[in-house]
Amino acid sequence: MNDLVRQHTALGDTDLEWLHLLVSEWQLLSDLSFADLVLWVPTRDGTRYVSVAQMRPNTGPTSYQDDMVGHLVPRGRRPLLDAALDEGRIVREGDPEWREEVPVRVESIPVRREGRVLGVIARNTNLLTVRTPSRLELTYLQSASDLAQMIAAGSFPFPGQQVDMDASPRVGDGLIRLDADGVVQYASPNGLSAYHRLGLASDLVGQHLGGITAELAPSRGPVDEALVKLASGYAPREFEVECAGGVIQLRAIPLKPKGVRIGSLVLLRDVTELRRRERELITKDATIREIHHRVKNNLQTVAALLRLQARRMDSVRGREALNEAVRRVGSIAIVHETLSQNLDERVEFDEIADRVIAMVAEISPGKVTCRRTGRFGILDAEVATPLAMVLTEILQNALEHAFTLAESGTVEVSAVRGGSSAGTRLLITVQDDGCGLPEGFDPQRAGNLGLQIVRTLVEGELGGTFGMVPAPERGTQVVLDIPVRSEK
Repeated sequence: MNDLVRQHTALGDTDLEWLHLLVSEWQLLSDLSFADLVLWVPTRDGTRYVSVAQMRPNTGPTSYQDDMVGHLVPRGRRPLLDAALDEGRIVREGDPEWREEVPVRVESIPVRREGRVLGVIARNTNLLTVRTPSRLELTYLQSASDLAQMIAAGSFPFPGQQVDMDASPRVGDGLIRLDADGVVQYASPNGLSAYHRLGLASDLVGQHLGGITAELAPSRGPVDEALVKLASGYAPREFEVECAGGVIQLRAIPLKPKGVRIGSLVLLRDVTELRRRERELITKDATIREIHHRVKNNLQTVAALLRLQARRMDSVRGREALNEAVRRVGSIAIVHETLSQNLDERVEFDEIADRVIAMVAEISPGKVTCRRTGRFGILDAEVATPLAMVLTEILQNALEHAFTLAESGTVEVSAVRGGSSAGTRLLITVQDDGCGLPEGFDPQRAGNLGLQIVRTLVEGELGGTFGMVPAPERGTQVVLDIPVRSEK
């Protein structure tokens, strides 16, 4: 709609914003009217109309099988559009049009904002299935007529009240029509069922909706007065009422077709099961986070015990082995600590990588600098845990074997994510400028425990490839290529 309005019309940004607000609400008008809606806006030179938005009803058959958005119509071809635009009134004159052997009643509703008519809504009703209307249908049509008059007067939609139609109640979910005093004139079967779910034992018609709602809801002291006002439809609001029997979501829409409130529409939906599932998910998420938190604590306890044991050992090799085990356990604990703070099983691995680098850098024999470039991005937990261990082993190996006690140097961890026809991959390079690989060294056959862990995790668990080669200038380069899921 933005492109069409800016390309063909003279409307400004505030006018466009009003049209967006209208389009966010007009599913309500379409459903109440049992009709298709097409929004036509005059072009910049005033010789044509351009259709910038379209809505089909959920309550009846469509009049348009094809998409009308983007169509241009010369002024004069559709007299009802001209009359509504020029006179600023709703136009219903004329005989039904025939489209593909289907009779269609066409009406035009001017869209007014601050005294100016911005465009015209063509309301098209398929008359093929017209029958004697029921009380529900008559209530729908009367409410649609009131809303149409409010649109023509510029009092609907309500400024600052943009509604998320995916989350708000719709016409078919349940509808209650109130008079100016908040007394129920009509309640649809779904609306009545929702109030029965809350514990209402009688009919709604003739009852004051605000008073009944406050009686059914748990007592909340002074808030009850606000609830009475909300449920009586005095202001455009959306709210929920919960009691032991269930939860209903309500949306109040004051009706002011001639500037004075004559009553209200209340749309409502039974969301009991939806809220129950949401609570279950919240409980499940909290349980998962608590499990990760406890695993992290247990791993830190294991690391502390290993560190304590290492201090008591006389054997230098035994002490070093235990210290290596402490770092391996610590890398896994970092992942679980991050997972304990998230709502899902995906983590931002850059923070984990930085903490692993800092942890391993503590064993640096000399003035060795460790740094990270690039971005790992968001990874699944089943990738993050083994990758943290792999990174720990590679860095530990570089710091222990690439530099002597007196040497200074650099270890750089680089990460690059890229997509291909085979999927998203993560390329990790760990490069040092130390002494390099021994002559004849084969990383695929080396018996070092750390390298065995790296090979097993990268090739077996992560499904990637592992390579260790001399760096282009000096030192050693380790390259990991791992398939990962997209960040989206």
